Amino acid sequence: MPSGATLLLVLDLVGTFAFALNGALTALRAARLDIVGVVTLGMITAVGGGTIRDVLLDSLPPATFADWRYYAVAAAGGLIAFFLGRRLDRLNTPITVLDAVGLALFAVTGATKAIGLGFGPEQAVIVGTITAVGGGTIRDVLVRQIPSVLSSGFYAIPALIGATAAVVASLLGAGGTLATVGAAVLCFVIRMVGVRYDLNAPYPLAPPEPARDDDE
Repeated sequence: MPSGATLLLVLDLVGTFAFALNGALTALRAARLDIVGVVTLGMITAVGGGTIRDVLLDSLPPATFADWRYYAVAAAGGLIAFFLGRRLDRLNTPITVLDAVGLALFAVTGATKAIGLGFGPEQAVIVGTITAVGGGTIRDVLVRQIPSVLSSGFYAIPALIGATAAVVASLLGAGGTLATVGAAVLCFVIRMVGVRYDLNAPYPLAPPEPARDDDE
């Protein structure tokens, strides 16, 4: 059975690859970019959330800066997307599944790391959610799009629920490999249900139309 630190590292690296691949593919669809642009945006998507997490937790230098494996895995994901982008477009469903895996892993590892460093439950949930959606938000801003997490899709809510589940399990003394994986599976399932049924977070009600002037 792997130790807690080893488990977090493995989950972090798997999530990093998943986000790098999906982030680079999203960048390819959104803008005409060369290999540097595609790989860079893939890497930003992959390590952006984790970097923000470590800065917020004052865990410096960020793990993504201190461990070369993060950038190697992220660069590999970006390069695969660049060279196989057209072929991977046919694999939209597997890529979406892979992205959901990354979302779940990052939400849980972010929250778990915060709890492990002694932060409160509310802060841990927020950090977990930011870890999951932060990289994609930075990517969307760089390609001049409204971040998808703010405008469409059932994305941040599963991350919030997964992070909350991981924190609650830890507070109840049920932390460990099983609880961590269980929280990630919960986040993953909710995200995939949202994809399957095209669910979105609630939108505000449409504003009333301005009254017409009868004298016109």
